[in-house]
Amino acid sequence: MSDRLPTGIVVSALLRRVNDSGGMAAVLARGDAQGGGVLVMVVDRDGPTRIFERGLGSEGRSALIESTPPRDVGNYWQRRRARDPDLWVVELDSPHVERFIAETIGSN
Repeated sequence: MSDRLPTGIVVSALLRRVNDSGGMAAVLARGDAQGGGVLVMVVDRDGPTRIFERGLGSEGRSALIESTPPRDVGNYWQRRRARDPDLWVVELDSPHVERFIAETIGSN
C-alpha cells in the first residue's frame, strides 16, 4: 500500500485552496481517481502559460516538475491526454498558485 493520497483527493484539495484564495481553478480533464497523473496549467496574466507535473525528483520522492513546451501550450495537454487517459488536467489562475501546487501536489 502506498503512502500517497489518491489523485482525486489531491486535485480536489488543490482546487479548494485556489478557489478559497480568490483564484480560479478548473478541471479540464478527469483522470483515474486513484493513481492518475496530474498536469497543471498555470495561467499568468502577465506572462506565458506554464505547465507543471507531479513526477519523481532526484531523491526518488514526489516532486513538482515544470514541463512547459517551448510553443503550442494549448495543444500540449490535449496530446498528453490522448496518450494517457488516466491523466488529470487542471487549469489554475491565482497569485500564489505555484506555492499551492508545491504544498498540495509536491508533498504527496
